[in-house]
Amino acid sequence: MAEIIFNGPDGRLEGRYHKSKIKDAPIAVVLHPHPLHGGNMNNRVVYTLYNAFADSGFSVLRFNFRGVGRSQGSYDSGAGELSDAAYAFDWLQQVNTTSNLCWIGGYSFGALIAMQLMMRRPEIEGFVSVAPPADSEDFSFLAPCPSSGTIIHGEDDTNVPVESVKKLASKLDGQKNISVLFQSIKGTDHFFKDKIEELSSAASTYIQGALESDD
Repeated sequence: MAEIIFNGPDGRLEGRYHKSKIKDAPIAVVLHPHPLHGGNMNNRVVYTLYNAFADSGFSVLRFNFRGVGRSQGSYDSGAGELSDAAYAFDWLQQVNTTSNLCWIGGYSFGALIAMQLMMRRPEIEGFVSVAPPADSEDFSFLAPCPSSGTIIHGEDDTNVPVESVKKLASKLDGQKNISVLFQSIKGTDHFFKDKIEELSSAASTYIQGALESDD
């Protein structure tokens, strides 16, 4: 896992990068929770997603949004963070020019930004969205949703009610030629307390299954 610094739209951005040993490996970017609520790339859910992609053979990048850690700039209400994510994706593509499969992952605020980026980047073919803020944010921009993926949520989440996320997943899954698997993890909250292993298993099983179906 290499520490990296790359250029973003508002200064340098700090990241961690895993280079797969597999030739022409797929690539993925993982996005962290809200910068104003302590979110950063070392969040354990983000780290779990990062490892799920790495263990599935991906070259994967996680990074700090502007104003977090050693990343320059300041919080920009989502618009700047979306630009940060686009620059991160550009960097990952530039160092993996032979990769032909791109995914995106995100947790909470990061899941929202990830799904917004997916609308801008048609090469993204899959996503893992963990605890997206479906109760407070408008996800109607996913019309149509461009890629299939999975949404994972804690059944006892009091920050984002599970029913709002289940409704979002059902709406996306009903779109033509799109499959969105909703996975509810019992006995855990928004932070997946005591259920990180279950989260890891849910993400890894989905990613590996999707890769096998593409073969």
